[in-house]
Amino acid sequence: MPSDVDETLEPMALPDAVAALALRKARAVAASRRAGLVLAADTIVVIDGRALGKPADATDARAMLRALRGRTHEVMTGVVVLDAATGRHAAETVVSRVTMAAYPDAAIEAYVAAGEPLDKAGAYAIQGEGGALVAGLEGSRSNVVGLPLEAAAALLRRFGVAVSAPPPAA
Repeated sequence: MPSDVDETLEPMALPDAVAALALRKARAVAASRRAGLVLAADTIVVIDGRALGKPADATDARAMLRALRGRTHEVMTGVVVLDAATGRHAAETVVSRVTMAAYPDAAIEAYVAAGEPLDKAGAYAIQGEGGALVAGLEGSRSNVVGLPLEAAAALLRRFGVAVSAPPPAA
């Protein structure tokens, strides 16, 4: 369920700001519920200490992809579980490091023209065509996608939700 909250980050350390935004989203959704748990998340891309959210338009997406090209940046996702009945919540921010390839301008143009980067923090989707722009990843891949599954499962367990582990890789 979309929260429709203003996604402006609060003026604080970026890991805290992204968790605070996820909490605002959770509270907005919980306001329409009497009971149940709300799981909310928000993701930002951080380079040179600057947070990149979703690009405003294709020009902004191109600028973000040029800034990331050939460099390593951080992906931060704030995850919150909130009990709608009591307001009790728990939050965590997960940080991964992504290194982008030294892709040419033509790759940026083709990727932006396809439309995928327009609704993605940092203007790329590692799980989509944007994965071809990524040279390396340290940390949680699901974090870069937008919901760090390990952290979400741990938070849900704190609220008594039984979360099974994924089957072992074959």
